[in-house]
Amino acid sequence: MADEVEMAMDDMDTDGMEQCYGIALAGENDCAAGPGTSCEGTSTIDYQGDAWTYVPEGTCESIETPFGNGSLTPVDRP
Repeated sequence: MADEVEMAMDDMDTDGMEQCYGIALAGENDCAAGPGTSCEGTSTIDYQGDAWTYVPEGTCESIETPFGNGSLTPVDRP
């Protein structure tokens, strides 16, 4: 399964994109949603601080959520 996930990630066109933490809704993250999750679509709460999704480069930190802006690194969220 890990090989399948890695191949899918390799197939994604991520040029001009960056990983943005803390902005995905539950189940809508792109990958790496932290402890208890495996990959894409496994975040369990909205705006989970250790779950990321791809956004256009340069836009992450301007995306507003109820808990603050998106981050280029994992963030602590309630």
